[in-house]
Amino acid sequence: MDLPDLARRVAEAGRDIGLEYVAASADIGDPSPMRGSDGRPLAETLFRWIDPDLRYWEDRGFALRSLFIHAARVCSEPFYFAQGTLASWRPNRALDAVASEGPIETFGVGVAIVAPAYLPGGVIGAVVWASPDAELDVARIFEAHAADLHALALRFVATYADEMHGTAAAPVRLTRREIQCLKWAAAGKTDQQIGQIVSISLPTVRFHITNAARKLRVAGRSQAISRAATLGYIGAHPG
Repeated sequence: MDLPDLARRVAEAGRDIGLEYVAASADIGDPSPMRGSDGRPLAETLFRWIDPDLRYWEDRGFALRSLFIHAARVCSEPFYFAQGTLASWRPNRALDAVASEGPIETFGVGVAIVAPAYLPGGVIGAVVWASPDAELDVARIFEAHAADLHALALRFVATYADEMHGTAAAPVRLTRREIQCLKWAAAGKTDQQIGQIVSISLPTVRFHITNAARKLRVAGRSQAISRAATLGYIGAHPG
């Protein structure tokens, strides 16, 4: 299924379940809208929103005000919005914290299902299916369709990323020692402490970190740690 077919399927999936209003982003950190083959934003052609005057894709500050975008930053699973709360398949303290931050600007949304799409390289996309009808039993819809919607959103966003940016190069291969040094560096250890922990000399620690940075095509220790974390080399809780 190519990109135009996937985009149409995203819109059709919403109509099929009573959540006919769709908003999508290939990268929530980038205000650029998703565009069709004609170069026009999909939000102007295929996807519709509840408030036709809300041209969110032209508002560079929209992502900072959107509850759903904030929630997608802390939850990689699909979730739903109803009666001012966010919920998913299981209790999720991160979603609870987002919903309790203060007054919620809903932009006309009564209920919604949101499917985050986490891609390699730290990119987060998202697809929102919404309705202005706050009485709609979205919890039941979520239970029946969330898994399929999530898979569809991931396929759609990943396909869009490939078509817009091309296939990414294979990730570099770090050695076990380079990964060890970066993990301890990410945990706040100095080069001298890392040497004591790993039982190697101070110059050798610096060699491994410098070599890792060179392979990752970044400058310096902090950028090497950040890039290695993005690529999944040092995990969420290094050290």
